Amino acid sequence: MPYGMYISAEGATAQARRLEVIANNLANVDTPGFKQDVATFQARFAEAIQDGTAVAGDGSINDVGGGVKVIDVITDFSAGRFEATGNPFDFAIPGNGFFHVLGDDGTTHYTRAGDFMLDANGRLVTQTGQRPVLDQQDTEIILSNELPWSISPDGFILQGGTVRALGMSQPQSLDDLIKVGNNLFRSRGPVDPVPLEERQLRQGYLELSAANPIRQMMAMIETTRGFEANTRMIQSQDNALGTLISRVLRT
Repeated sequence: MPYGMYISAEGATAQARRLEVIANNLANVDTPGFKQDVATFQARFAEAIQDGTAVAGDGSINDVGGGVKVIDVITDFSAGRFEATGNPFDFAIPGNGFFHVLGDDGTTHYTRAGDFMLDANGRLVTQTGQRPVLDQQDTEIILSNELPWSISPDGFILQGGTVRALGMSQPQSLDDLIKVGNNLFRSRGPVDPVPLEERQLRQGYLELSAANPIRQMMAMIETTRGFEANTRMIQSQDNALGTLISRVLRT
């Protein structure tokens, strides 16, 4: 395959991957607490170096670069705006911290989405998948329908003379958080409770999605045009190669 085709093909592949990321962001513009993803690019070695038939820095034609590739997809943890809902089971964290949620594998997962509800057993659960919400000791929170309850501005639930701290923790590095689906994160590193003096909670509010639909649509248009430009380059080089082969065969 001609060298130019490799570069165009890699460019089209990178733009296609970015398009997938943007499409997922757009699909979650109405998901509370959603954190958008960003595809990051890096220069790519020529194909011969990629497949091991040449060595980087040898000064040959293979040492001139091979376009770009998506090196990683990172999560932007910028906060979304808050919206008042009036629902007593909607919570938002103004500062640092993530709510504790029980994952399908039995481990603690984390989320910024505070759109909770009570299930038939009185458990505080998430709207998506109805996963149990946990307290600071990672125990399921169960509220009685027969007794009034309240929650303090620092996230302590009071019912029937019992006080429980709603689970609110912060990883030592946001880079440790990995998306596991259903708006949840798993941490690869240590996670610390939010200090008592820093605990903040707003009842009756939700943190909305951090994905801006207008910006995501603009990014989608830009990416689509980049993908089309690369595919047109592939077609042009294919036509040129076909013409050259035809002339050679006629000769």
